[in-house]
Amino acid sequence: MNASATMPQKVEAYLKQRRHAGLALRVIGSQLKSFARFAEDRGHRGPLSLDLVLAWAQASEQPSPRTAAGRLAQLRPFTQFCHRLDPTSVVVPGNFFGGYYRHVTPHIYTAQEIRSLMEALQRWRPAGCLRAQSYATLLGLLAATGLRLSEGLFLERCDVDFERGLLRIREAKFHKSRYVPLHASTVQALRHYASRRDRDPLSAGTPLFFVADHGRRLSISCVRYAFDELRQKLGWHCRGGRPAPRIHDLRFTFICRRLEHWYAQGADIDQLMLSLCTYVGHVNVTSTYWYLTGTPKLMRLAARRFHRCRALQSGGAS
Repeated sequence: MNASATMPQKVEAYLKQRRHAGLALRVIGSQLKSFARFAEDRGHRGPLSLDLVLAWAQASEQPSPRTAAGRLAQLRPFTQFCHRLDPTSVVVPGNFFGGYYRHVTPHIYTAQEIRSLMEALQRWRPAGCLRAQSYATLLGLLAATGLRLSEGLFLERCDVDFERGLLRIREAKFHKSRYVPLHASTVQALRHYASRRDRDPLSAGTPLFFVADHGRRLSISCVRYAFDELRQKLGWHCRGGRPAPRIHDLRFTFICRRLEHWYAQGADIDQLMLSLCTYVGHVNVTSTYWYLTGTPKLMRLAARRFHRCRALQSGGAS
């Protein structure tokens, strides 16, 4: 690889190098290829320029400083790779648009909203199509386990252990793998879906667990499109800090409801938090503790527990 290579060639060389080191780079790989197409469309040649990088960072469908900062963060390691090839290539400043990781209040779904979503998916047209069953079972699994959407979509048949009631999540975010125990009702729903999927000869032989009609791969964009269409038909309004409820808010809902349940039981939250952190695949337990601020109810429960502990400590000290 040399400095005169085209941007798509540089991206492919970078991804090959990083994947050889054991990194999946599914999302970042897609973003980098988008950047390469953007550079080609603009007729860019030669070293990486700051103008090109900033133009791409702000060219998203819903531009904002936070989105631009996130795109720059994804691009930064690649710019360092280009700089090693050609010292005249720019290295993206880490904080050009400010920090991109900011906690935004999530939309916490009610039980009725989740039921309405499942019922709407059952009415998907054409009636009885496998795609509707895939959407319903996948989103139901996310609601029941707090999985990320990508983790559900990348499940393979061998990752679903019906007998032991376990999912194997391989090389998820931050390259962490884990096992996720399932409730018996969730296992039953997955069994029912697998039976329905395998009645389609074109789907029966695919290694993926969730598929569209005729064995085709389900994409993240297709699932999000279907979800957004149903969300609009159901007339949902976001109770969080974003314009609309998202699929990822099912994960927030799972974690917040679990914490509420533990508080109601009087459980030792600090002892259980590490288990929850492992279950949902957080890289560290501080990410899980943030969910204590996810809903006003959780904040009240946490504050009440804190004041009760302080009162007990003060009583013991006296």
